[in-house]
Amino acid sequence: MPRLAAATCRRLIAAARHGVLATAGETHPHQVPIVYAIDGDTLVTAVDHKPKSTTDLTRAANLARNPRCSVLVEHYDDEDWDRLWWVRIDGNGAIDGSPTAVAAAGRLLARQFPQYLQQPPQGPVVTIAIERLVGWAAVAP
Repeated sequence: MPRLAAATCRRLIAAARHGVLATAGETHPHQVPIVYAIDGDTLVTAVDHKPKSTTDLTRAANLARNPRCSVLVEHYDDEDWDRLWWVRIDGNGAIDGSPTAVAAAGRLLARQFPQYLQQPPQGPVVTIAIERLVGWAAVAP
């Protein structure tokens, strides 16, 4: 199957629950699983309450140094490879730790993830201005 149309990519990422954020480190790529919400042409994710090994997060340092990043969203099915698909979101990321941005991201994320109603994100927000969507599917989704 050829590349997916942008509208199909948008539909798939809007319905998905998680992805992998890739940033460019000084010496190697850095990838981290994320949950996210889509707001128009912006992907929003936040650092939440789940335990982290440090509060000085590599993704934030990488984005401050080089805002170019990608998020890979995919579906894998052991039983039916006709259901395989992936979408890569390319764009520029930014970090915002302001109370206004954190609260807005918490409200947006809580629409998709009820866990955030009980415990909203407190850490900085990562916003990614979506510049390009590239996708593939084994069979048209």
